[in-house]
Amino acid sequence: MDVILNQLFAGLSMASILLMIALGLAIIYGAMGVINLAHGEFVMLGAYAAWAMQSYAGFSIIAALPFVFIAVAAVGWIIEKVIVQRLYHRPLDTILATWGIGIILQQLVRLSVGAESRFVKGPEILSGNTQIGGLIMSNYRLFVIVFSLSVLAASWALMTKTEFGMKLRAVIQNRKISECYGIEAKNIYSFTFAYGAGLAGIAGALITPLFSTIPTMGTGLVVDAFLVVIVGGLGSLLGAATASVLIGEATALFSMLFNDTLGRIAVLAGIIVLIRFRPRGLFPSNTRR
Repeated sequence: MDVILNQLFAGLSMASILLMIALGLAIIYGAMGVINLAHGEFVMLGAYAAWAMQSYAGFSIIAALPFVFIAVAAVGWIIEKVIVQRLYHRPLDTILATWGIGIILQQLVRLSVGAESRFVKGPEILSGNTQIGGLIMSNYRLFVIVFSLSVLAASWALMTKTEFGMKLRAVIQNRKISECYGIEAKNIYSFTFAYGAGLAGIAGALITPLFSTIPTMGTGLVVDAFLVVIVGGLGSLLGAATASVLIGEATALFSMLFNDTLGRIAVLAGIIVLIRFRPRGLFPSNTRR
């Protein structure tokens, strides 16, 4: 039982990481219909920003989070303004463009800081473990879980309880009519894309003590994030949260029963079966564009 409980906690920790990465994807697709293949590189940029702030400015990861969010969001805003904004209603071109942007960002990082692995220390205040019976929980992973839930709550509040969220929902429903009422759809899209990129940057910063920071680190993470968004339902925050828990826990349990490779295969097989019977995911979005 202790082994199972520890695996469940490991799965929940994995789910919290997937949730933070997938939130940005879900928001960008739900609001704009853009499949952003450069999202993994936004995660990577956040990781390198955290490393740079710790290495050169002495910031802890927690203190660096606001600056990481602003920096990566600014990069996302520029990319949306310069490239993505010109490709709306051209989904294939958007996919190719964001894929190319991701490759460019990887190469820029390689040229500027090198391709070797970088390591970031976790905050001293969160070092050590908390033990309840036979369950041993890393304090830092507990913080990541709580933080991911707070980010989910903040994103939901932003989309449903603010003037920006009201304008965004109006643009999603009918862009032309909303523009007739004075809503600047282009600006709404730009800030939405920037917010999604900033969330990915925060996720990248938080996982630096858990993963090696390398230019290609976002590639594998964004694949799992896309699976979360597809299973949860494109554009659904509730779906992203539910799917991240299901995939994280299933991966942990199957890996315990078999091994990492067979566990991965079993999870992917389960996702294929689910998509066969629910092609729009667990919580499909009913919004119109």
